[in-house]
Amino acid sequence: MDDGHSKTPPGGLTTSSGIPVELYYRQAEQPVGATAELPGDFPYTRGLYADMYRKRRWTMRQYAGYASAEESNRRYRFLLSQGTTGLSVAFDLPTQIGYDSDHALARGEVGKVGVAIDSIEDMRRLFDGIPLGEVTTSMTINATAGILLALYLVVAEGQGVAWEQVSGTVQNDILKEYIARGTYIYPPRPSLKLVTDVIEFCSQHVPRWNTISISGYHIREAGSTAVQEVAFTLANALAYVDSVLARGLAIDDFAPRVSFFFNAHNNFLEEVAKYRAARRLWAELVTERYRPTNPRSTWLRFHTQTAGSTLTAQQPENNIVRVAVQALAAICGGTQSLHTNAFDEALGLPTEAAARIALRTQQILASESGVADVADPLGGAHVIEAWTEEIVSRARDYLARIEEMGGALSAIERRFQQDEIAEAAYRYQLAVEHGQATVVGVNAYRVAEEHRPEVLRIDPKAEQDQVARTQALRARRNGPRTAAALEELGRAAREGRNLMPPILESVRAEATLGEIADSLRAVFGEYQEGSG
Repeated sequence: MDDGHSKTPPGGLTTSSGIPVELYYRQAEQPVGATAELPGDFPYTRGLYADMYRKRRWTMRQYAGYASAEESNRRYRFLLSQGTTGLSVAFDLPTQIGYDSDHALARGEVGKVGVAIDSIEDMRRLFDGIPLGEVTTSMTINATAGILLALYLVVAEGQGVAWEQVSGTVQNDILKEYIARGTYIYPPRPSLKLVTDVIEFCSQHVPRWNTISISGYHIREAGSTAVQEVAFTLANALAYVDSVLARGLAIDDFAPRVSFFFNAHNNFLEEVAKYRAARRLWAELVTERYRPTNPRSTWLRFHTQTAGSTLTAQQPENNIVRVAVQALAAICGGTQSLHTNAFDEALGLPTEAAARIALRTQQILASESGVADVADPLGGAHVIEAWTEEIVSRARDYLARIEEMGGALSAIERRFQQDEIAEAAYRYQLAVEHGQATVVGVNAYRVAEEHRPEVLRIDPKAEQDQVARTQALRARRNGPRTAAALEELGRAAREGRNLMPPILESVRAEATLGEIADSLRAVFGEYQEGSG
């Protein structure tokens, strides 16, 4: 995108009434010639770019994945045919916590909340016919992020795509798992090492890859406030930056590829202010602490997903409206990519029809609403400016408290963030139960009989087939080669080396995800809540 400040509307863009539409607008009370922040100006409160969506729309990602790699591949092809501009992969729970589909603890969970990926064969099937040099792929994966990234890179190799041409994002944000979500494997400190390994490796070998997407989304889904979402996310981000700097990298070596992931919740005005505050606060923090020379090191680029926790099983069609309002907040706040939830997700995985409506919601907002024509369309509104300042101030207070505890990792080990979120969630639930917070269709405006839409069902045979494929792979692969690769991985873990190279070799040797994770379990151990 152009970072200049030209206000000339390309092609003379106007409203239906003939009013010229400028790229951005100054506050009416700002004296002519006075210094004032504009879109594209540090600290980027008003957006990263002067022209924002006028030149290029946000990436429309639809998060998808279920049952088998083949079934998920069909959904990806459908979404691409409908106008999706980026893929976003959902993995099933066993894949997220490092178990193969035939593990006893995976039984009943295979392919249920995402796609099952056990091996390089599964990853090849997942992206069959999808050119990895032409699409960007976001993978929502954390504890096993390095393994899934290695699988993706080896598939790209097989397609003849150089790593330098591969672009996308791996979430790779393990700290929020201890705070809010729970899909961790190893204790926090070795887990932070794995995150750092991925960032270091990609900075050297996969330059277009976003090595981490630091997630406030799951913190908000766990019940946090908007202020807590910003503060705890940025505290985690500072911990990751410090860990990478300790490896000897300079801030400008990796910070431009750091990205963020935020929630779009129901309070439209607060959410718009939240995004503006987060962008400003991150730019200020990076500048204060690390003194980068590349301006992009201070950019807070973020993906947004509408709030799954706000979707209701009661009167599910109401969720279409909720998602549209939440998506509008993300756009007015300047997101770089967006996923809109399907209206039926409180009942099950999205049907194809519901996924299409979710995507059409973004397309209508992009093409028909007019909000994409102006950078920071709500900037200057008194409430937006006041709440932006308030969120920055309150988030800084939280960051100071976390700093006093020794940083995000130490605060997590003391359960500070977890307890703060639990208290906020409890207060909100009480407000709903007492009628102080209105949830339409749940505690207000209820109906006696409700229409129930068709729910997507996962065929139980999908799990049986996946187990059979994984076991067949183990039977026909070169066993000694696989064993040697896994032995080298364990040795590298014990010696404290970067683990991405031996993980890649294990993937090429057809080791399964569970076997790779087990090799690291043998060295790092497993984390149990409360075990420290």
